[in-house]
Amino acid sequence: MKISVYIASNKPYAFPADPVYLPIQVGRQLSTDSFTEVTDGTGDNISEKNKTYCELTALYWMWKNDRDSDYLGLCHYRRYFAGRRFGKKRDRILTGQSIESIFEKNPAAVIVPKKRNYLWDTLYSHYAHTHGAEHLDIARQILAARCPEYVGAFDRTMKRHTAYMFNMFIMSRESVVAYSKWLFDVLEEMESRIDTSEMSAFDARLFGRVSELLFNVWLEKNRMSCVAVGYVNLSKTRWAGKIKAYLSSKFFGKKLEQSY
Repeated sequence: MKISVYIASNKPYAFPADPVYLPIQVGRQLSTDSFTEVTDGTGDNISEKNKTYCELTALYWMWKNDRDSDYLGLCHYRRYFAGRRFGKKRDRILTGQSIESIFEKNPAAVIVPKKRNYLWDTLYSHYAHTHGAEHLDIARQILAARCPEYVGAFDRTMKRHTAYMFNMFIMSRESVVAYSKWLFDVLEEMESRIDTSEMSAFDARLFGRVSELLFNVWLEKNRMSCVAVGYVNLSKTRWAGKIKAYLSSKFFGKKLEQSY
């Protein structure tokens, strides 16, 4: 069983030594420097879209160019799946042996991070407050026109208060192929309908954000067998700023302007 979990990164970092993890530099076509052996700028790629697609340029590269792995995964240079709840952050990162054990028990599993709970918001209202409902409305219009069988799953997902976030997963290569074909078809149509040229760099990353929710739609529609594990963020979250920004968006209509 060959498992490859790609770590999307736009800068050099202290990556895990476990051989199951493979750093991939994202946005390589937009950079003059190279710091990983694997980059999203080789083979069949959309590296130049990294500013709007975020880590999805790594997903596209995996889909098109890694044909040897039985299971493919995506995480981030600061955020990983966790195998333990306690201990030093780096020691908690899910090991390749633990990942293999999950798939030995359930070959069709999709490993995802534990759901994030938005408490006072639905997924739709939270996105509407923080970024703008029009992105999701356009996504729904595209689904209705191109794959109407997904509209019910979309509507159910948008009414929920929890979701698997961060564009993190590990699943069979066959599942990655099926998901990617569907996702990038939707996103390419969204690109043709949304002009990002006048947006700030933060706002222009909308396709990466919308895909987090579309991933949940895809899981719902295809009744995928999800195995949720913990996750660990190696960087510090600026909670005071994050909470203030959320309250400002929810009660005063001020959209997010940065990540926390």
